Amino acid sequence: MLLVAFWILYFLCSAIRSNIGIAQTMNKKEGHDLMTLLGLTPKDVSTALALFYVSYVIFDFPSNLIMSKLSPRAWMARIVFATGVVGACFAAVQDAWSVKFLRFLLGLVIAGMWPGMAFYLTLFYPPSRTGKRIGMYFTAAQVSAAVVGLVSAGFQLMDGVGGLAGFRWMFLIYGLVAIVLSVILLWWLPDRPLAPGQIRTRPKWLRWLPATPEALTGEDAVIHYHDLRRVYHSRPWTLRDLMLVLLDWRLWPLTLMYFGVVGVGIGTQLYGSVIIAAIQPQATSIQVSLLFAPIWIMDLIAILLVTPISDRFHRYRAVFFAGAACIQIAGLLTTTFALKNGWARYGGLLMVGFGLGPTVPICMAWSSEIFQRRHGEVGVAAATALVSGLGNLGSVTTTYALYAGWPEDAASGPHQFRKSNLTMVGILCVSIASALVMMALLKVFGNPPSTKLYDNDSASEFEDGAARRETQQRGFGRFHRRSAHRA
Repeated sequence: MLLVAFWILYFLCSAIRSNIGIAQTMNKKEGHDLMTLLGLTPKDVSTALALFYVSYVIFDFPSNLIMSKLSPRAWMARIVFATGVVGACFAAVQDAWSVKFLRFLLGLVIAGMWPGMAFYLTLFYPPSRTGKRIGMYFTAAQVSAAVVGLVSAGFQLMDGVGGLAGFRWMFLIYGLVAIVLSVILLWWLPDRPLAPGQIRTRPKWLRWLPATPEALTGEDAVIHYHDLRRVYHSRPWTLRDLMLVLLDWRLWPLTLMYFGVVGVGIGTQLYGSVIIAAIQPQATSIQVSLLFAPIWIMDLIAILLVTPISDRFHRYRAVFFAGAACIQIAGLLTTTFALKNGWARYGGLLMVGFGLGPTVPICMAWSSEIFQRRHGEVGVAAATALVSGLGNLGSVTTTYALYAGWPEDAASGPHQFRKSNLTMVGILCVSIASALVMMALLKVFGNPPSTKLYDNDSASEFEDGAARRETQQRGFGRFHRRSAHRA
């Protein structure tokens, strides 16, 4: 129930966030694309795209902390509602100023959604098993990117209907659907789980929320209570707890990991159709939209293949991350240097898509796993928000300083975006190094709790039962012991 709701809300919000990319090429031959109709320059577009991430970075952290204090379902529904309203308003944009303002506003209202889902998930699952589940709903972004490309072909056929350009219909319809979904989520999303026998009470100011069936009842509730007692016994966090999270060195390698891969991902999402149009100049705008979709199908395949394995061998998440990032590097180099073969360059984009797939879910799952054990509930809320928020400075770099934000590099020709691609290769190398350094440092220093996390004197009493079983039953270590025993 929870994962299905997450998948749908993330699908719609991802579409609203990224459809400005495909709007740049919709109905271009008729002069009804976003840039021509509004008279935008490439710098206007890159600034508008960057402003989204500026506000996202600023408000991601406080939004997630608010969710940890309020009803998670009410806060998530609020995010989707506001995202739908702002997304629909894009149908009325008239100039560069309005596009920039709405992109900044969109980043503000959508902030906290992605780390909020990771935090929400840890209320129901042990952190060491969240990678696969984060990957499950993260596929919504990939399907969304593919569908935005495919469905945009239909919106292009609506160009001129009711006096609206095709991209305006796209903005309007996605926004209205998100508004409807936000209302449904109030009945759909579950509240925090209750301990067996406990009766749910609400403060007066939350009594307007509709009641929802408990996600866990009967024997399921008892099993969940014994496996995840930390969810039921976590104490209210303080500013001191928050400062301990902010000062934890483990936060920064994770942020650098996220910085590189999300920068490449956003660059591909927002400029993929532009790159395809450059390497396949004979393609029509509809053909470009159709060629854009397979990049995200490859991304989806990688998520489904890699994230379950990374959960099973969760002590080696850095290895899975580094391998996927290396595939991205190979794809970027192919797209950059295979100048004589447009289809080979397109194949490079497919490689980038495949490599992107598991990297973000691995970052978020590893952040939850490390900071839940070390800092408890506030650790998950703060770390996932900071890794996501500060890591999205990579998106600011991609959208403002690289690609269309680098006029000399964006000039049409066989070397278009070469320097931007090579810059991203360098940033990915930093991400890979950060992952491997993080794994080595955790082996040296470990990951002990930083303070008293629970409302009981014994922190060990609340060790996750499921996580304890996984430590005993999963990982390469057990495989090596078996091999040594047989030898």
